[in-house]
Amino acid sequence: MQLARRRPRSRLPRGTRRAIGAADVAVYRLLRVHTCPDRAVPWVHAYSRTGEHAAVWLAIGAAGAAVDVPRRDRWLRGLACIGVAYGVNIAVKQQVGRRRPAFEELPALTRTPTQLSFPSSHATASFAAAAAYRGLLPGRPLYAAAGAMALSRVVLGVHYPTDIAAGALLGTTIGTIGRLKRA
Repeated sequence: MQLARRRPRSRLPRGTRRAIGAADVAVYRLLRVHTCPDRAVPWVHAYSRTGEHAAVWLAIGAAGAAVDVPRRDRWLRGLACIGVAYGVNIAVKQQVGRRRPAFEELPALTRTPTQLSFPSSHATASFAAAAAYRGLLPGRPLYAAAGAMALSRVVLGVHYPTDIAAGALLGTTIGTIGRLKRA
């Protein structure tokens, strides 16, 4: 016999939860309607696909480890950070169980491997990579690429802004800890 899993209950007052939820949906709708012209959607989709399962960030780290021999240990530590961030994200996502946005008038523009939304795996992996690879590569372009990757998920209709914010915070934390930790 399988027992039903109980989701953790928020400690925020109901009115606060409702206000945050309403603001989240309002920002989601605003971003979906006003950030990306239809002709740009294929480009956004293509860029977002490079972040599936952290692929682009893992490829950058593997290439760095292969060609930058003097700093190979830092590249490998960055790769490990991304792997840890991705794994932690999956665990949090399964525990929280938040469903992806589903609005008939704003259908999702891409498919996803699960219907779980919080936190965004793309944002988590991207910001973990930006934090972990900072110092190996210029920080501003890394964070710009991570931000664009995270925003692409809202534009494509598969994440709320709070999913992105939580993923960015989680990834930045794990990537920073990994970058600062010396073996």
